[in-house]
Formats: sequence, structure tokens, C-alpha cells
Amino acid sequence: MNIVVLVKQVPDTYSERKLSAADHTLDRESADAVLDEINERAVEEALLIKEAQGGEVTVVCMGPDRATDAIRKALSMGADKAVHLSDEALHGTDAPSTARALAKAIGTVEGVDLVIAGNEATDGRTGAVPAMLAEVLGWPQLTFARKVETDGSSVKIERETDAGILNVEAALPAVVSVTEKINEPRYPSFKGIMAAKKKPVSVLSLADAGIDAAEVGLANAGSAVVESAPKPPKSGGVKVTDEGEGGVAVAEFLAGEKLL
Repeated sequence: MNIVVLVKQVPDTYSERKLSAADHTLDRESADAVLDEINERAVEEALLIKEAQGGEVTVVCMGPDRATDAIRKALSMGADKAVHLSDEALHGTDAPSTARALAKAIGTVEGVDLVIAGNEATDGRTGAVPAMLAEVLGWPQLTFARKVETDGSSVKIERETDAGILNVEAALPAVVSVTEKINEPRYPSFKGIMAAKKKPVSVLSLADAGIDAAEVGLANAGSAVVESAPKPPKSGGVKVTDEGEGGVAVAEFLAGEKLL
């Protein structure tokens, strides 16, 4: 099978994440950058399918030049090659335009049978790009998968919802998004890290991918953040000294905070 995995470089959740004062987009230079954890699980699932059925795993990433580090980690896990869509004009692209751009990048990979993605990234958390991508490609979408099975012609998943587990099946090609329950990703071996340095990475500009600059970027986004402010510092709590009236004081405090 020919599997494409979508990966994204995001600010480390252990770093302080900020918005740019200039345009209120994510300030990616203010924090350490890592491969999103859910993408590691998507890569792992693709590798498991490849190991069971053979084929090839291609990583597709849309992001700035520094996203190469995230791509290399996916390659060191065992992916075979990568496509990196990188262009300054992509800065600030919204979710629908991201899906259209990714579809163009995927179109440069021949004979794709399956696209696997994480259900949402930790920086944007829209949770909509995989479904939007499926719509653009005209393929079935199987989202929020906690288990994936495929025989090479169709794909079955266990889809987790608040109401329970759904069994969903579709013919290939298709788009699948996975949750954190799908698997435990492997650690790259030293051999894998060294091999990743020699694996091919195709870097595409907008022109290379056939993307019109008027379709992407902050200026062409369907929504915009017009104002932002840093989160306020934590204030000290209220200390209640119990001298026989502690319960009353706590109740009055909770009532004042409209929690009672």
C-alpha cells in the first residue's frame, strides 16, 4: 500500500506559547518546536500497516523551513520519504485553505491508497483539517479512529464518540484520522536516525505544487484575530482561617464567585 501521513511541527506543550503582536498568529519562534505527538501515532499506524502488507510510507508536511526537523523524526521512525510544502506565502493560512494546499501536495505523490492524520494538532486544535481534506479529495473520511484495519482495498476503523464505539468501513482511497488511543509510537533507533539523513525530501513551493497564492495566507483567510492579550498572571488565592465560621466563609466565597 502507498500511505501518506500528514505531520506538523508545533510548539512544545512544555514551552510558553505566544501569539505574535504584529498579526496575532502563533509565534513559532518563541518556543521549542517538536513533531506533534498525535502525528507520531499516525506515523506509527502507517508503519504497522506497511510492515503487515508491504508498501511505502510518505510523510507530507506543510510548514516553514524549520519543520524539516519534524519531518526527519518521522523518517527516522521508518517512513520512506517526505514532501515538504514550504513557502512564506503560507503564513497564516486557515483550515479550509490548509486542506486545499495539502491536497495539492498529496497530488504530487503517485498512487496514494490511504491518508492517515492525527485528529487535531496541539497548536490549532480545529480538529477539522482531515475531514476537509477528504472533502477536497472526494474520498471517504473515517475520523477519530482508535483502531484501523485494512485489506488493501478497503479500510475499517473503530470510531470513538461520546455515545460509544462505531464500526465504520469504506473503500480505498480514503482519509483516516486517529486519536491518542490508536497505539504507542516507537522510538527512533540510532540506525533509523542515520538512515533518515539519506531519505529523499521533496521541498515544494506554491508554484511547484500548483497552488495560487491568492488562495492561501493570512490575507486570504476566512477569519482573523483582531486583538489578543497575554494571559494574566496568577493571583493569590483567598485564605480562610477557620475559627468556627470557616464553613460560612467558604460558602460566601463560592457564592461570590457564582459557584453556588
